[in-house]
Amino acid sequence: MIPRFKPWIDRRELTVLLRRNSGAVERFEREFARRFQAAEAVAFPYGRSALHAFFQAVGLRDAEIVMPAYTCSVVAHAISLSGNVPRFVDIRLVDYNMDLDLLPEAINEKTRAIVATHLFGYPLDLDRVERIVADAEARYGHKIWIVQDCAHSFGAEWKGRMVGTSGDAALYALNISKMMTSIFGGMLTFQDKKLAGKAREHRDRNFHMAPWYKPWLRRIYLAAATAAFNETVYGLTWWLQEKTSLLNRLTKSYHLDEKIHFPPDAFDQMLDVEAAVGLEQLEKYPEIIARRRATAKWYDENLDRPERWEFPPIVEGATYSHYVVRVPDRKKAVAAMAAKGVHLGELIQYSVPELAGYVRESNHFFRSKRTSMSTVNFPLTNQQNNLASRKVKKAIVL
Repeated sequence: MIPRFKPWIDRRELTVLLRRNSGAVERFEREFARRFQAAEAVAFPYGRSALHAFFQAVGLRDAEIVMPAYTCSVVAHAISLSGNVPRFVDIRLVDYNMDLDLLPEAINEKTRAIVATHLFGYPLDLDRVERIVADAEARYGHKIWIVQDCAHSFGAEWKGRMVGTSGDAALYALNISKMMTSIFGGMLTFQDKKLAGKAREHRDRNFHMAPWYKPWLRRIYLAAATAAFNETVYGLTWWLQEKTSLLNRLTKSYHLDEKIHFPPDAFDQMLDVEAAVGLEQLEKYPEIIARRRATAKWYDENLDRPERWEFPPIVEGATYSHYVVRVPDRKKAVAAMAAKGVHLGELIQYSVPELAGYVRESNHFFRSKRTSMSTVNFPLTNQQNNLASRKVKKAIVL
């Protein structure tokens, strides 16, 4: 069965698991900053931990922080747990990013930050975001921080400018479902070394060393995940996920969307073994991006288009963390494709304002709600070849 995603892990990363990897975190920070055109990078155990730490480091509290209504719930959780309040903006259906026509009216005198998300590998209009924020700063007379959320958009470009290279900070997440991975992990990048120093100082003061056994658990996790996402055995993985509660329990212990919480190890330091895996992934980064772009283009040119299925655009500078399609009946589409050996992903199945911890006027976010109920993502693995792509084409339900 073709998995909905597959981390590009081979003998290089598996060999890392056999080494001590002393000092790898510092090396990973330096190489990550170089690769993504930043002055400095600061490593964290999760992306959500990194975002929380940034707000704490710059002293944000009791402020409103603007974010898209359709994105991973952990962004809102990080805002809330830092003592601030998320303010939501609906999205555009063409690229699932924040609708910038609505952004100015979401900013008020309480606004102190904008989380500018580049979702599914599609770059947000950075020029316009920066103009809107500059106008708001002049109007209200205070700083409004810009954090670019690049968790889905490593290396994406807006008009030739790499995302994450402007604003105040850029956020990356590095779990195994992302375009590149450090097993788990997150990263903040900065163009301002003084600001990076504040974030690093906050991390070193408030995050602690992980228990001795955690590196071994991470090793076991990566080895097991590598085996589980192999196409030869993925049918069993899919069955355990869909037909039993075993894998669901493991997933939900990490990612409870309905509950404003962090994992119990959210304030551990990143591990050297995680950073060492990340260093190997950085070496593959150019090829990872090239392959994902090539597969997205192949899909666009070759896939059949069932009635009322809405396919994504091919956009200059996009890196396609996901190839997202809106379908009229998601449950039916997923079941039909699974019967033909292709697992469609269902990534974000909610609009954040409608989650229990964020109840408010959901009718203002109708495009986010529609997207949450109708999207699937086609397999777009880093190692996908023409044979796998042709299997997807043959499986499409007409």
